[in-house]
Amino acid sequence: MPHVIFPGPEGRLEGRFSPGLRPRAPVAMILHPHSQGGGTMNDRIVQMLYKNFTERGFATLRFNFRGVGKSQGSFDNGIGELSDAASALDWVQSIHPEAQTTWIAGVSFGALIGMQLLMRRPEIRGFISVAPPANMYDFSFLAPCPASGIFIQGSADTVVQPNSVTKLVEKLRTQKHITIHHDEIPRANHFFENELEDLKASVDRYLDFRLDPSCPIT
Repeated sequence: MPHVIFPGPEGRLEGRFSPGLRPRAPVAMILHPHSQGGGTMNDRIVQMLYKNFTERGFATLRFNFRGVGKSQGSFDNGIGELSDAASALDWVQSIHPEAQTTWIAGVSFGALIGMQLLMRRPEIRGFISVAPPANMYDFSFLAPCPASGIFIQGSADTVVQPNSVTKLVEKLRTQKHITIHHDEIPRANHFFENELEDLKASVDRYLDFRLDPSCPIT
């Protein structure tokens, strides 16, 4: 899990990177929660997602948005953070230019940035969005959503109301050529404080499904 520093739009960005174990290894990038709420790349859900992709042989990066840890710059209400994410993906792809598959995963605010990046980078073929803030931000930019993925939400989340995520999922499911999964974890709050294992099981099930060579989703 080497510590890495790479160039971002406002100076250096700090991350943790696990190179792929084989040529043409797929790429995954994990985006952390809102920095103004204490979110960093060391968030426990971010670390769980990072470990999951790493153990599956992905070249995996998690990093601090601008103004967090050793990353330069200052919070930019999502605009600069999206640029950070694009630069981070560029950096991973410069190391693994032969990667055939790219995934994005995000937690809360990071899920928003991940879905925005998805719209700009056609090489992203799968996503995992944990507690996406559908009641705080307008997700209508997903028109159409270009890739299949999963939204995972806690049923006891008081920060992001579960029904707002359900409405987003229902809207996206009307679109053709993608498949949207939705998993609601019983009793889990916004931080999955006591349900991290349940969250991990949900992620495992979905990745087992998507990464199976016989999966109907391309």
